[in-house]
Amino acid sequence: MRAGVDTGGTFTDVVAGDGSVTKVLSTPADPGAAIRSGIATVGREPLDLLAHGTTVATNALLERRGAAVALVTTRGIADVIEIARQDRPSLYDPFADRPAPLVPRPWRYEAAGRLAADGTELEAVDPAGLPPLDGEVEAVAVCLLHADLNPAHEQAVAAELERRGLDVTCSHAVSPEFREYERTVTTVVNAYLRPRCRAYLAGLGDLAGEVLVMTSAGGLLPATEAAELPAALLLSGPAAGARAAAEVARACGHPDAVTFDMGGTSTDVCLVLGGVPEPAPGREVGGFPVRLPALDIHTIGAGGGSIARIDPGGALRVGPESAGADPGPACYGRGGAAPTVTDANLVLGRIPAEATFPGLGRLDVAAARSALAGAGCDAAGVVAVVNANMERALRTVSVERGVDPAGLALVAFGGAGPLHACDLADALGMPAVIVPPRAGALSAVGLLCSPLQRDLVRSWPTPRDHTGLDAARDRLAGAVWALAGGADGTEVSTSLDCRYAGQSHELTVADVAGFHDEHRRRNGYDRPDQPVEVVAVRARARRPAPLRIGDLPAPERMWGPGPAVLAEPDCTVWVPEGWQADPGPLGALILTRSGS
Repeated sequence: MRAGVDTGGTFTDVVAGDGSVTKVLSTPADPGAAIRSGIATVGREPLDLLAHGTTVATNALLERRGAAVALVTTRGIADVIEIARQDRPSLYDPFADRPAPLVPRPWRYEAAGRLAADGTELEAVDPAGLPPLDGEVEAVAVCLLHADLNPAHEQAVAAELERRGLDVTCSHAVSPEFREYERTVTTVVNAYLRPRCRAYLAGLGDLAGEVLVMTSAGGLLPATEAAELPAALLLSGPAAGARAAAEVARACGHPDAVTFDMGGTSTDVCLVLGGVPEPAPGREVGGFPVRLPALDIHTIGAGGGSIARIDPGGALRVGPESAGADPGPACYGRGGAAPTVTDANLVLGRIPAEATFPGLGRLDVAAARSALAGAGCDAAGVVAVVNANMERALRTVSVERGVDPAGLALVAFGGAGPLHACDLADALGMPAVIVPPRAGALSAVGLLCSPLQRDLVRSWPTPRDHTGLDAARDRLAGAVWALAGGADGTEVSTSLDCRYAGQSHELTVADVAGFHDEHRRRNGYDRPDQPVEVVAVRARARRPAPLRIGDLPAPERMWGPGPAVLAEPDCTVWVPEGWQADPGPLGALILTRSGS
């Protein structure tokens, strides 16, 4: 018995290996309680395998509920996490502030010793010279200058701190890449999250013989490894959904698409080209750069629970605040009084008046109308505003990256995605909307059908001198293959982070020769006569999942011309007038304009 479990802001979704779906209300105060409740409905306990997408790391960082963390760094650079970069959060807003550093100034400690830019030692490190750390410190981040090339000094400092009984995170074990600010912040974030995430994941150990956790890069890790690297879990559930959506789109004949995951609290969108979700070397979460492999997912605060209000200027606003699972939208009948997107869809008839949601029973249409009227909000206006917000998100991952959305399908999933997808496709001129099977729980499906994956990265010390680069790729490939267990069937790939001389950003490509084409695709131009610098080598090992989406039984689905509401157990599909729903591969619905 296997199950994929995705914890969302409003619902926790469970998909079993036989394709059955269970949705229970999330329990934000104790996410594990909803997981146990959902798994209890699946059947036999413990499960053989539990694949989990968690929000614990993300919420702990956004809500600043991590550990009391100290930083040990090289003498003279203790303030790098506060100095940061020159860019401002909002260019023309003088009142916009960067988030406060996770480590207060008194808890930043400097170690004697120094490495040169090529990793050779200039001054020996003195771990014993570190003063006693403040007694309130729960975890320590160690990030020494140029440790991405030579970890010896960090290892010596870590050994001393661990001898003192402290929980230590080293940068060379988390993000061994150049750029001191990003490497330091990533290490601090990991140390900040680890005590909480370690305890949470340990509490799931009795639910299955094997517990795996999804990373931001779209692969699964054993829970014991994920607990040591929680900074890699900040896109856990959305990454699984993007992977599954890309596979369904490819099966439906649309290898180029945008995934559109609208849940109760947020909307996540990701560009898919050639059947593969676009990768990123890292992302920003809560204002903090996290330099770990991730899918390039753009998130906004727009979901079924997003609250509508009239601002002081008289304009209608929707989100980013959400009613969440408790109390939830007014129509849930759990004490919520603020009008939400779900209330608006119910009043407009896009959600059937007789609809029931898991754990809630029949929705209260009168309560939805009352909440909207009390706030002075029009249901159609609420939907129009949230659609405009989501349209901007879709443009961010398509138009702003030089990709015409008219050549892309829109893959709609999440509990609310299929309610809004056709409106968005119309606004962007997209030719088709794909609603995958089990759309309301697709992220949990993606968890169940994702590979085990390990990623390694190493800085390349001589950007313009590529001597020995192939040998370095082979060594890193061997290391990641061994890290993944060295099992038969494990697929290993390598890539390079490259840039033109003088640039301060990189692109990840398969080889140096392919950099010019990729640069032209991303940026609209290339400079084939300019030297290409290599700054990092990457390797990835994947062990394919034993279960694929096509192995799950295809559900029976209604289809036909719009206007129509297709109510499903895990979501509702709105087919507007002028659109037609037809059955597609894997049990998907393909929505196109009538006559097209």
